[in-house]
Amino acid sequence: MPLPQLSPEARQQALAKAGAARRTRALVKEDLKKGRVELHEVMQRAETDEVLAKMKVIDLIAALPKFGKTKASAVMVDLDIAENRSIRGLGQNQRGALLQRFAS
Repeated sequence: MPLPQLSPEARQQALAKAGAARRTRALVKEDLKKGRVELHEVMQRAETDEVLAKMKVIDLIAALPKFGKTKASAVMVDLDIAENRSIRGLGQNQRGALLQRFAS
């Protein structure tokens, strides 16, 4: 499917929105890595924040302290979560299992 043709100003707006979303996700991942926020707080924020809702679960887990892509992938296999799943796409059981796995 070809990309829609956008006017130059609509393209600039879309680029600015995408950049802001990437910065927001990067800040959340940094906060998780440094322990400033907890996983359950990010999951709760994702219920109302569209940008966080679109964040991939593997990136979320990999952002936790002492976790990387390999450990995150292993956790996702254990919890039966698909590699390409976003936070919004988690089922109730998957969300509960993830929160229980990383409960403080």
